[in-house]
Amino acid sequence: MRAASVRYAAAGTLILSVLTTAPAGGASAAPSGPGAPETAGTAVAVRRAATTGIRFGACPAVEHLPAPVVCGTVSVPLDYAQPRGRQIKLTVSRVKASGKQAGGKAARQGALVFNPGGPGGNGMYFPLVRAVPAWKRIAAAYDLVGYAPRGVGRSAPLSCQDPKKAGKGPTQAPTHPSEAYKRQRVAQAKAYARGCATRNPGLRHYTTLNNARDLDVLRAALGERRLTFLGASYGTYIGAVYAHLFPSHVRRMVFDSAVDPDPDRIWYASNLEQSAAFERRWADFRAWVARHDAAYGLGTTPEEVQGAYERVRAELAREPAGGKVGPGQLQSAFLQAGYFDDYWPMRAQALSAYLKGDPKPLIGQAAPSGRTSAAAENSNAVYTAVECNDAPWPTDWRTWDRDATRLARVAPFETWGNTWMNLPCAYWSAPRQQPVDVRTAPGALPPTLILAAERDAATPYEGARELNRRLAGSALVTEWGAGTHGVAGGANACVNRHLDAYLLAGKVPGRRASACAPHPEPTPMRK
Repeated sequence: MRAASVRYAAAGTLILSVLTTAPAGGASAAPSGPGAPETAGTAVAVRRAATTGIRFGACPAVEHLPAPVVCGTVSVPLDYAQPRGRQIKLTVSRVKASGKQAGGKAARQGALVFNPGGPGGNGMYFPLVRAVPAWKRIAAAYDLVGYAPRGVGRSAPLSCQDPKKAGKGPTQAPTHPSEAYKRQRVAQAKAYARGCATRNPGLRHYTTLNNARDLDVLRAALGERRLTFLGASYGTYIGAVYAHLFPSHVRRMVFDSAVDPDPDRIWYASNLEQSAAFERRWADFRAWVARHDAAYGLGTTPEEVQGAYERVRAELAREPAGGKVGPGQLQSAFLQAGYFDDYWPMRAQALSAYLKGDPKPLIGQAAPSGRTSAAAENSNAVYTAVECNDAPWPTDWRTWDRDATRLARVAPFETWGNTWMNLPCAYWSAPRQQPVDVRTAPGALPPTLILAAERDAATPYEGARELNRRLAGSALVTEWGAGTHGVAGGANACVNRHLDAYLLAGKVPGRRASACAPHPEPTPMRK
């Protein structure tokens, strides 16, 4: 799937990332049975971590995490089949439970570990949500623990190309690419896959299975007998695999904006489904802009708004704004509006200003930033490594071309962008695995909570329903009519009540599925 991670931020807002044949390509079975070397190796690593623990201290300046947040590292095997072989260190952040709540003290319930998704998302910032009002009660009862998964940030980082050359603009982004353009992108995908292979010894060990094993080592290092976990976006898939591998180690688990864990969907099919979902969400954005034509002047119908967007795209193809913003940067900026509706007002305002002769807002929102190029390159490298390693992918370009061409006829907004993002997996040299068939038997897990927005594009709603079917005893809370990616601690009080009730008291809705009305739409920016 297109890189997707959730960031819970100040004021409760969120900031950022047609099916045909099944994918082909050789894959090896993922060893996870009780006799597998990786299973025994995980037990070794867990015992070692429980003894060693984590030595926390002041966070390095590079993390931008002030006291009382503290940082440390936990060592995990690069290869769990060789637990005494090469070790890599994962960075960890923590702020202790405040113990303060309205009316008195809150009893500490342990550590709440967070993963923001991606693959490639960095969760080190998570302790900072203690200052957000929606998280106050949870921060009173739990140590808030973030971490950077293997490959991310300072955790044995991956890199597939020179960060100085990555993410530069302007670039093109044709909705219906020519054959010449396709050949160019195929060549780029092959070069990127080669770069990943040559720059990263041990690349094959960056997988969801190992992310789940790392999570169990982290649990032990924190001194937790059982894990309390909040996973968002791709983090839900780590959590689902963890629940499958280590059901007796789960205390409470929240899945926010769930990836479809069906092994037939991981990952090629899910990317096609995601592209179709982004088309629906793009339509939601255009309809909202049309309803606020008085504020933006971009048209009174979604079709007129699309026309305004296409005029901007055409002008940027001829003359990039500020020499940096071309159609590719425009597409990336407006893709964020498909993830989070709090981007809608500023994106519409930038489009409106550009058409009135002022390109500065669009340049400010869409131009590549040299300050973040290294982090973005690292995140993309981890994303590619994990998804390419996790599952079989088609190895014949003609399959990708056929499927994307068909889907782009009805879902042009993001289909080709998603295709180019994932195409290195067609030319991946590391061994592929077979995805885990995530399932838990009745009684194997304590109750778990799934949160979803019905019109989420990054993780389409059917994924939450599939996870609900596969995890016995899970409860699904749906924000109907909304599409923000990541809803925990956000703008919906109903969702937050369910989150608090579950994490603080272990309560899930009485029915297997419960509904919340949508949060209010964003307010347009006025002139």
